[in-house]
Amino acid sequence: MSRTTRLLTLLQALRGKKRPVTAAVLAAQLEVSERTLYRDIAELTALGAPIFGEAGVGYVLRSGLFLPPLMLNAEETEAIVLGLRYVDQRGDDVLSRAAANALAKIADVLDPAAQEALRNPTLLPGPPGFGYPENRVPLNVFREAIRNQAKLHIDYADASQTQSQRLIWPLALGFLNEVRVIVAWCELRGAYRTFRTDRVATADLQGERYSGRRSDWLRAWRKLMEQNEAGPFTPDKK
Repeated sequence: MSRTTRLLTLLQALRGKKRPVTAAVLAAQLEVSERTLYRDIAELTALGAPIFGEAGVGYVLRSGLFLPPLMLNAEETEAIVLGLRYVDQRGDDVLSRAAANALAKIADVLDPAAQEALRNPTLLPGPPGFGYPENRVPLNVFREAIRNQAKLHIDYADASQTQSQRLIWPLALGFLNEVRVIVAWCELRGAYRTFRTDRVATADLQGERYSGRRSDWLRAWRKLMEQNEAGPFTPDKK
C-alpha cells in the first residue's frame, strides 16, 4: 500500500467511526506499526484534517472534512451506479436530474480502475415497469413537508374511491415498482398510514410543524412494520 493510499484509507477508517478508536486498532486495520500510525495522524492533522484525540485514548474524525469518492473500489462503484440508475428509472424528474448530476460528479474523480466499473458495470437495474400513475400533486409538495416536518392536509381516495380528508404528519416517500407512496402519521386514525401519491387530490401545507423529531417517528414506524405481515408500504384502506 502506497503512503498516499494509506493516508486516504486511514481517513476512511476514521470516517466510519462514531466513537474514538485507539491507535492499536487503526494500526492493525491498516497493517502498519503504531509508530507509523502516529506519524500518519500527525501528517493528516497538519494538512487540516479535523482529527481529535490522543495516544492511549483514541482518535475521532469530526465533521468538516469532505472525502471525494476517490477511494471507491469496483464493487463500491457498481453499487452506487446501480442505485443511481434505479433512481433515474423510478424517481420523478427532480430525482432523475439529481441522479445524473451525482453520477457525473463521481465520474470526474474516480481513478482509472474504478472508471472501468462505471463504464461497463456488471450490475443492471431491472425494467422500471409500466410507468407510474399520474400525480395531481407534485412530489415536491410532499418533499417540502417532510423536510420541514410540516403538517399536511390532504384529500384522499382509497382503493374503493371512498373520499376522505386527512391531516397527516409526512415522514418519507416510498418509490415502489408501480406506485409511489407517502408514509405518515394520520391524525384521523391516530396511527401510521401509507397513502398512494396518485390518490391524493389536493395537499395543503398547514404552516404548523408536528411535534417530536421525524427520525424518531420514522424509527418507530420501522419497528412497527417489522411485525406487520402486510408489508411496510400497504396503502391505507380505511
